[in-house]
Amino acid sequence: MNGPIAVAVITAVTGIFISALTFYLTRQREREAEWRTQKLAHYKQFMTALNAIVGPPPTTEERVTFANAANNIFLVGSPRVLVALRHYLDETADSNSNKEVDRHDELLTLLIFAIRDDIGIKPNQPTEPFEFRLWSGKPRA
Repeated sequence: MNGPIAVAVITAVTGIFISALTFYLTRQREREAEWRTQKLAHYKQFMTALNAIVGPPPTTEERVTFANAANNIFLVGSPRVLVALRHYLDETADSNSNKEVDRHDELLTLLIFAIRDDIGIKPNQPTEPFEFRLWSGKPRA
């Protein structure tokens, strides 16, 4: 093969390869962004449902909404989120007679930091010790 033809073939193949690679990487980033958007929607739904059960005893509807939101996270959460969610749900279960506020806050903090990490929030954690606590906007009965 003569030199100019070889150069033209190499240039064409390289151009096609770079175009295909760029297309693939762009599509991958778009899929990751869509997946992150889906996760964020589920996590927001969970936090809204969690907020609804804080404070005075929640209604049956609020408890069902919370259960649905938590169960949906099992479909989309990272392994770290799944473990943190399971520990949190075990601690807050009605069947747990040894509930502790400090343990609740510790597990909630681990769960929220796992969620923040899963959706790519940077920086994920404050530089000093920090615990999340839930606040209720519901009036006491």
